[in-house]
Amino acid sequence: MNFALILFSLTVATGLVALADWLWFRKWRPADAPEPWWIEYPKSFFPVILIVFLLRSFLVEPFKIPSGSMIPTLAIGDFILVNKFDYGIRLPVINKKIIELGEPKRGDVMVFRYPDDPSLDYIKRVVGLPGDQISYLNKRLSINGIEVVADTMPDFLHRERIHYSRQFKEKLGGVEHSILIDEDAPASMPPMTQFPFRENCLYNSQGVVCKVPPGHYFMMGDNRDSSADSRVWGFVPDANIVGRAFFIWFNFSDIGRIGGFK
Repeated sequence: MNFALILFSLTVATGLVALADWLWFRKWRPADAPEPWWIEYPKSFFPVILIVFLLRSFLVEPFKIPSGSMIPTLAIGDFILVNKFDYGIRLPVINKKIIELGEPKRGDVMVFRYPDDPSLDYIKRVVGLPGDQISYLNKRLSINGIEVVADTMPDFLHRERIHYSRQFKEKLGGVEHSILIDEDAPASMPPMTQFPFRENCLYNSQGVVCKVPPGHYFMMGDNRDSSADSRVWGFVPDANIVGRAFFIWFNFSDIGRIGGFK
């Protein structure tokens, strides 16, 4: 469901009714006559819908985390806010960038439209920028030939499945975050499709090495062995970017998570 399109349609529809009433309909009503319901309701809802539409389109947008691919940074059921202007102002619905304000940085947690199905929103961490060479071999990440340091942390307990994953502290572009590795999971994740710029990637039994094409980004989940990401379905084009995730505003299962993340 394209909620942005629905919200845009409601804004236009209620706005047209309010405008038509101001220009024509009110002139034909007796001064003491009440507004008919089909004018009263749209006029009442129009300011509220317009404010929500503008806030959601240009400032912040709420999302709910549906999977565990970003554990431990983000948990299933987290309601998060996404900054819509850090990476430039985009027209709603068509997602066309009209004002350049900034670019994704390595280490950012980014929401984007899934390249194979743009009606779906995905969330992963930015690992590779345009022009980077990303190597993920034997569960070790290297960027442009330099291995990313991963400091050992206490094992992470998955309470929903009662098992442990090895946990490491990683730093990308100045952003420190935790990642999870399952030692018994295979090192290699074969590609699902013949995605655009597939020729930029070399797969083998150890993992994958990719050269990020211009205008694209290489995304990975923090829960490395439970994340279908750029290793599997390819690069994210700039046109698919939604915004930068930065804040957990609610979680029904764990209110202690409220206010976390950055």
